[in-house]
Amino acid sequence: MAELSTIARPYAEAVFASARNDQEALAAWSSVLSELAELVSVDDVREALTDPRLNAANRIELFTGLVKSPLSAAARNFIALLIDNHRILALPQVAEQFELLKNQLEGTALAEITSAFPLSDEQVQQLVAGLEKKFGLKLKPAVTVDPDLIGGVRVVVGDQVLDTSVQAQLTRMRDSLAA
Repeated sequence: MAELSTIARPYAEAVFASARNDQEALAAWSSVLSELAELVSVDDVREALTDPRLNAANRIELFTGLVKSPLSAAARNFIALLIDNHRILALPQVAEQFELLKNQLEGTALAEITSAFPLSDEQVQQLVAGLEKKFGLKLKPAVTVDPDLIGGVRVVVGDQVLDTSVQAQLTRMRDSLAA
């Protein structure tokens, strides 16, 4: 079976192409896809959407009924398309790939910052400013705390990783001693 990211790519590209020239449409689709992806990630919803006793119309009605924000006709059609093609469970990957396309258009990227300790807003801004110079992109930070890092930070921007954590340094020392 093909990977979900491969399955999701054409759907993300189609939605992106439809909204590419309109900032409001891009923001609206980003919000809707994020909400839909969260909804599909709930185990009970996944189970209901894969229930063989429900036909496509029942699945569409069930899923759209669970969405809290109002859905445009295009969003309803998109949900129906995903359900008809048995691709509704790929929604988290569709949302992720849509965000990547949107960020690429805007010249931005998501910076996943993991710190051993909570960072103040000022520290995050200083870190992001330095990272923007290094990567040459406008970065949107997403900060998480992982005490297992012991100290320092790990930053992931796209497929690039900058790991200055104590845990990574200890791992490198262990590997060099074992070699």
